[in-house]
Amino acid sequence: MPHKHGKYRSLRYTLVLVLTLCGGILYMTYMPGRSGSAVLPPLTAEQIRLVAHLKKHIEVLSVEIGERNLWQDGTLDATADYIEETFQGMGYAVSSQVFTVQGTRVRNLEAMLAGTSRAQEIVLIGAHYDTVRGSPGANDNGSGVAAMLEIARLLAANPLARSVRFLAFVNEEAPFFYTWEMGSHRYARRAHERGEQITAMLSLETLGYYSDDKGSQQYPNPVFAWLYPDTGNFIGFVGNLASRKLVRQCLGSFREHSAFPSEGVSAPGTMAGIHWSDHWSFWQEGYAAVMVTDTALFRYPHYHANTDTPDKIDYERLARVVAGLADVTVDLAQQP
Repeated sequence: MPHKHGKYRSLRYTLVLVLTLCGGILYMTYMPGRSGSAVLPPLTAEQIRLVAHLKKHIEVLSVEIGERNLWQDGTLDATADYIEETFQGMGYAVSSQVFTVQGTRVRNLEAMLAGTSRAQEIVLIGAHYDTVRGSPGANDNGSGVAAMLEIARLLAANPLARSVRFLAFVNEEAPFFYTWEMGSHRYARRAHERGEQITAMLSLETLGYYSDDKGSQQYPNPVFAWLYPDTGNFIGFVGNLASRKLVRQCLGSFREHSAFPSEGVSAPGTMAGIHWSDHWSFWQEGYAAVMVTDTALFRYPHYHANTDTPDKIDYERLARVVAGLADVTVDLAQQP
C-alpha cells in the first residue's frame, strides 16, 4: 500500500507541475482579439502617403548618412539634426537631453504633443537612431525612427487627453546597451527622478522586414515555436511580466484597428530577445514598456550586417504597421 500511495502522490505532483506550466504559458501568451490575415486590403490613401514618407526617412538615414555611431565622425549629429528638422517641420518644439560619451557630445531628442485633461500623464513613443559598426541600419533602426516620425506627423496638432512624447534615443547598440551611456537609460532615469507619470512606453525596434515563406520565423525559446507562426509576416508586441497589461492593451488596440497580422507575448524580462531594446531602460525605473518589432535577428537575415539596406524594407507592410500604431497611440492617450 505505501508503494501505491507513493505512486499516486507522484502522479499528483506531476499533474500539478503540468498544470502550473500550462497556466504560466497561457498567462504569457493569451492575448485579446485575433491576428489579422496575410491577405490584406488595398492600401488607403494615407497609407500610400506613408509609404513615400517612410522611404524618404530611411533613405536619408541609411544612405545619405549611413552608419550612425560614435566611430563615424559627425553621423550622430547629422542624424539628430535631420530628426530635429523633421519634427520642427511638423510644428513641434524639440528639446534635447545632452550628455558626453567617450569625449563626444551626444543627445536624445524629444518632441511633445501636450495633453488636455490629463496632461501630466505621458505616453512615450521612442526609437533609437544609432547603428552598430559596419551597418547602414535601414531596418535596425531606420525603420523604427521613420515609424516614430510618421506617428508624430499623423498625430500633430490633434491634442489628446494624455501628453504624447516622441523620443529619438542615442546609443542603444553595443557597447552602450545596459550601461549608463545608453540614451534611453539616461532618459528613463531622469524621468523617474522627476516623478514623471509615464503610463505607457513603446519602443519601436526593427519594424520593416516581412516574409511569407514557411520557416522564415525563428524564436528564442522552443516553446514559442509551438505556439506562434513559423512564417515571418506579422508584427510583434513584446513585454515583461510586469508590462503584461500594457502588452495586451496595445495588441488589442492594434487588432481592433488593423487587419495586419500581429502577435504578442509577456514573458520573463530575462528571457533572450524579450529585453533587447530601449524598453529595458524603462523597466529599470519601474515603468510599463513594450517593444514593437518584426523580431529582428529571429527573422531578418541582414541583422547587424552591411547588407541592412533600404531595398530590404517592405514599405507597404511597414506603412500598414505605422498606421495601426498611430491608432494604438491615440487609444493609449485617450483611454481612462
